[in-house]
Amino acid sequence: MSEASTEKTGLRKQRVGIVISTKMDKTIVVEYIARVPHPKFKKIVKKSKKFYAHDEKSEAAVGDKVRIEEMRPLSKLKRWKLSEVLTH
Repeated sequence: MSEASTEKTGLRKQRVGIVISTKMDKTIVVEYIARVPHPKFKKIVKKSKKFYAHDEKSEAAVGDKVRIEEMRPLSKLKRWKLSEVLTH
């Protein structure tokens, strides 16, 4: 049963962003930039959002491109976990 519950990760959101802070213990801050059309004028604009992600092994560094995955809430702000480091 435990294997089946951990394998249900296909429905979880994933984002790719840049690490902007690693000053907390086992936590990284990832900036995600989305290119979306403006609601009225339809011009493509960049929207940025910061996500707090759990980094168990502290493997990410500032400036790394990482993939984060949605998970259950671990704290007030932390709802994402580091799934892989794409580039250093």
